Amino acid sequence: MTNPPPPGNWSDPTWSAQPSSPAPDPTLVAGQPVPAQPGPVDPYAPVDPYAPAPYAPDPYAPVDPYAGAKQSAAQPMPGYAPPGYPPQYPGYGYPQPPKTNGMAIAAFVLALIGFTSCITAPIGAILGHVAQKQIRLSGEGGAGMAKAAIIVGWILTGFLVLVIAIYAAAIIYAIATSDNSSSSSY
Repeated sequence: MTNPPPPGNWSDPTWSAQPSSPAPDPTLVAGQPVPAQPGPVDPYAPVDPYAPAPYAPDPYAPVDPYAGAKQSAAQPMPGYAPPGYPPQYPGYGYPQPPKTNGMAIAAFVLALIGFTSCITAPIGAILGHVAQKQIRLSGEGGAGMAKAAIIVGWILTGFLVLVIAIYAAAIIYAIATSDNSSSSSY
């Protein structure tokens, strides 16, 4: 193989038609191939998002339908993480909300049922007061439900007392204005 002459009229005194020796092969050292050395990883090098991971199996390889018979769904494949979310580390994320007081729930339900029955409204209001005291002592949740049960329960109890007072006044008025015709006929 010959090198081409220099371009134009310029003459190079070091140029010759034949190379003095063949170029050394960088992949051979003493006639043996050189193994590839891992170099420093460039964190800013572009990454092909569609390139398969080096440890991922070929998704298009033929699959033996009986190969996974011993593997259950609860056990992860060897070399893979278990399915689902990883366990939460302590101190991270949101704290768990406190447990809601059961008596506050019962008081709220009884106060709301008081719209139709009017008998359970005062029971719901009283249970709401008891639930508020329990919540203050134990630190449980449900203070809003207890307060709502107290408000709704006492308002409906006031309506119940007002309705009973109106009925009692109507009965007393009816008795007072009734004609005593049966007693005057003698």
